Amino acid sequence: MRLFKNANYDFLRWRWHAVALSWVVIIAGIAVIATKGLPRGIEFAGGTGVVAEFDREPSVEAVRDALNRNYQFGGQDAIVQSYGNPGSRQVMVRVPQVGAEQGTDLATVSAAVEGALRKDANLGTFTIVKREIVSPSVSGQLQSKGIWAFVLSLIGILAYITFRFQLSFAVGAVVATLHDILVTVAFLAFFQYDMTLNIIAAILTVTGYSTNDTIVIFDRVRENLRSHRRDSLNDIINRSINQTLGRTVLTAGTTLLSAIALYVFGGEVLRGFSFTMIVGIVTGTYSSVFVAAAIVTFWRRKQVRPSSAAPSAPAEASAQKQGRKPRRARAS
Repeated sequence: MRLFKNANYDFLRWRWHAVALSWVVIIAGIAVIATKGLPRGIEFAGGTGVVAEFDREPSVEAVRDALNRNYQFGGQDAIVQSYGNPGSRQVMVRVPQVGAEQGTDLATVSAAVEGALRKDANLGTFTIVKREIVSPSVSGQLQSKGIWAFVLSLIGILAYITFRFQLSFAVGAVVATLHDILVTVAFLAFFQYDMTLNIIAAILTVTGYSTNDTIVIFDRVRENLRSHRRDSLNDIINRSINQTLGRTVLTAGTTLLSAIALYVFGGEVLRGFSFTMIVGIVTGTYSSVFVAAAIVTFWRRKQVRPSSAAPSAPAEASAQKQGRKPRRARAS
């Protein structure tokens, strides 16, 4: 099946509008993070998480009130929220680390949360189905490893594309990848999703997805640079994007449908991962078409590929002035 047969859209015409839109989203995300912050999961913030499954549909407010009455820290630091699919009757209680807690202290906090809930008879019976205990030292290691994984992936992308293509293409791909990460984090801040290991995994997946899509377009650009030497770089990039447009739409569309299904049916545990994938797929496709191409054209904005006959033109003109026929290259 071939989509967009003989497509001839002028994508580069809108590249700077797209870049401006991206800056608006990124700046808005920075403003939200500066004012509200970016929530961190227990893996990065440290602390204790307890998931309780009740025999009847629980009230989040009732659980919070039970902690306020019975929990020794007053419950003011506890985050209470529904967990799992609607109707699962599960509630998660998260208590961030307080001071320099160690693993044994965090385990004590978990037991204290469970005891506080059991003291309230109005909540009914429940079962603890999940416990998460992360010490401050472990959360710090996870943060540093996540940052290093992202930085090393960008360095690898830059080196690979520079080796395979040109530096301008490598810079365009890396800038497009950074754009995808910043836009994705901005949407995570807009919807206040916790930064967890699942989301870090989704961000790294999006990084590879976006880079692959960009390389497909750049590979077609390289082929067209060889076969259409008389055309300008803008025309070649536009032609390349149109030639790969069907592949881009099919790949992005099928992957997006899978991510949406995961978001709808995957439950609360995978909700952040699937949301990150949805945003990343959309912005990754968008950046491959607009942002990466804009960086390449900006880097080489005045470059026009010379024609193959250009080197022989001065010699032919000189020969005509002297009344002689220009010499023809001997066939090899």
